[in-house]
This record gives sequence, C-alpha cells and structure tokens, in this order.
Amino acid sequence: MLSSLLRTSLGRLRVVGFLEGISFLVLLGIAMPLKYLLGQPEAVRMVGMAHGLLFVAYVLLVLQVSLERSWSWRKALLALAASLVPLGTFWADKKLFRE
Repeated sequence: MLSSLLRTSLGRLRVVGFLEGISFLVLLGIAMPLKYLLGQPEAVRMVGMAHGLLFVAYVLLVLQVSLERSWSWRKALLALAASLVPLGTFWADKKLFRE
C-alpha cells in the first residue's frame, strides 16, 4: 500500500502530510512539555528539526500537486493552512487529498 502511494505526487503528499501531522502532535504534546515542565530541551531540538523538514516538504508538495492537478487557489490555500493547525493535515487528507 505504501509503495503504491509513493508512486504519485498526490500519494507522496498524503504520506508527508501524515508524517507532518504526527510530528506536529509529538512536538506539541510530548517535546514541548518535556522542555517546559521537565527542563529537557533536547526533544524539541530533535522533533522540531524533523517537523521543520516535513513542513517544508509538505508545502512544496502542496504547491506541486496543486499545479499538476489545477487545484483552485482556495483548495491550495486550505491545504497549506491545514499544516498550521494541530490535526489539520489529517483533515486535509480526508477532505482534500482523496481522489
């Protein structure tokens, strides 16, 4: 199943969106509490770097897919905005990225 998703740019967007969403939740729900409640900033550095890379990949893939598939500007902006909200990429996968 994963290999079939990775064959298309939309499939790659869906996978990266899932990973970006997970990394955002881990950053907010685990790494930041470790930093601010237990004084352990290492988790934010590691998870933050991974999340940042996934975020950039997500934005680039949204731009690529929106151009390839002639998405409306509204749909592209919704997909981009989804990455700024916890659980947003999961919503985008269900509402915007399914063929």
